[in-house]
Amino acid sequence: MASDNEIIQSAVKLVNEGLRVTFPVKGYSMLPFIIGGKESVDLVKPEGLKVGHVVLAWVEDSRYVVHRIISIDGEKVVLMGDGNIAGVEHCLLSDVAALAINVVTPKGKHHDLYAPWRIKASRLWCRLLPVRRWILAIYRRTWLKIIS
Repeated sequence: MASDNEIIQSAVKLVNEGLRVTFPVKGYSMLPFIIGGKESVDLVKPEGLKVGHVVLAWVEDSRYVVHRIISIDGEKVVLMGDGNIAGVEHCLLSDVAALAINVVTPKGKHHDLYAPWRIKASRLWCRLLPVRRWILAIYRRTWLKIIS
């Protein structure tokens, strides 16, 4: 059986060939915008990367993550999961393997990650970092239980 990294590397190869790949997301690090274990993302070549983009990246020479870019300084990129309350990951622009463009629901619907309302919501969410812990706790105890 292939390891997670081997599967991800196969997906990255397809993305580099110009194909769009629908990729499942694990964990809750991208809550509330992407629900791990239930939703997937559509990945494409990472072109025109900007702060706010959600990417698949090889971070700190150890693992792949699907997280949001919070800063770009030359070749240096800082990422953070929307569902994280602390901690960031670091990589180089060359370590960004793919750009997520859509969230794919369990019913197969594709929702644009960069629709105007989602951009505004993610910017607001970033500003709520000091109180994100409590919002996420309520979200996990209510909404995630409802949709499960």
